[in-house]
Amino acid sequence: MAGATILAGLLILQGATPAVSVEGNVDQIDVGYAELVAGNATVAIERIEANAALDANEPAALINLGAAHARLGNIERARHYYMAAVASDAPSNLELSDGRWMDSRRVARLGLAGLERGELLAMR
Repeated sequence: MAGATILAGLLILQGATPAVSVEGNVDQIDVGYAELVAGNATVAIERIEANAALDANEPAALINLGAAHARLGNIERARHYYMAAVASDAPSNLELSDGRWMDSRRVARLGLAGLERGELLAMR
């Protein structure tokens, strides 16, 4: 989403929780991160789907939808959202808390790989 700042958090089980931010400069956009961290996957899905400010191709939202569905056991649905984030025509550069930058498509691929290993990913 052009002109917006989306804060992102990369949450991978069995690992650290680095903070991630999507490049931009105006508003923060809620993509259900707090709900995912609190273990409320259903509420996260509802918040993301109800957020009219989100573009349908917003990678952070797609990644969080994938993470939420994975937590609910909807693995194929989670895979669908991660694949949509990989294919998004609005990729974003994400900065991890350790200072590394990562393309949202790469983050989505990490989510896909995590599905295979039973790990979860969330973007804030």
